[in-house]
Amino acid sequence: MSHINESIKCTVEQCTHHAGAQNFCSLDCITVGTHETCPTVEQCTDCLSFQCK
Repeated sequence: MSHINESIKCTVEQCTHHAGAQNFCSLDCITVGTHETCPTVEQCTDCLSFQCK
């Protein structure tokens, strides 16, 4: 991994942007979105920058 962004913590190891052995993202920024019309809990949000390895 050439870049670790310590400002974006991430534990999704299945994402291509996950920083390997460290729980950070390698992107400079991410997009957060929702799959709900009116989100009310944390589980309603998604990292739209996710790409499966």
